[in-house]
Amino acid sequence: MESGYFGIWAFFERCNTLLKQEGYFAFSKWAISGRGKEKGIQVGDVLYQEMAKNMLYITVGDKEKDEVVDIIINSAKSGQYGHYGDGKIFVSDISEAYTISEETREDDDDE
Repeated sequence: MESGYFGIWAFFERCNTLLKQEGYFAFSKWAISGRGKEKGIQVGDVLYQEMAKNMLYITVGDKEKDEVVDIIINSAKSGQYGHYGDGKIFVSDISEAYTISEETREDDDDE
């Protein structure tokens, strides 16, 4: 069953305020370390196996999904063509959502 809501996880090195500027204030962000396909970065004789990155999670409706993905890409991409290590975005369907304080399930009608 598709709920019409999507969870967007984004892992990237840089983060700015574009989401807030576009009116998306409800999100969570964590400072993390990790690596992707690049397997770290070698600078001289030193291999940095884990890089400082940000992890962002935001839940949006179907109408906002593409816009939010574009905002994240435009804020995280380095340069015109981007580079390995710029990050990754995962989008997944949310099948159920509950408001804890009200002990209620949120349905499509709540959009």
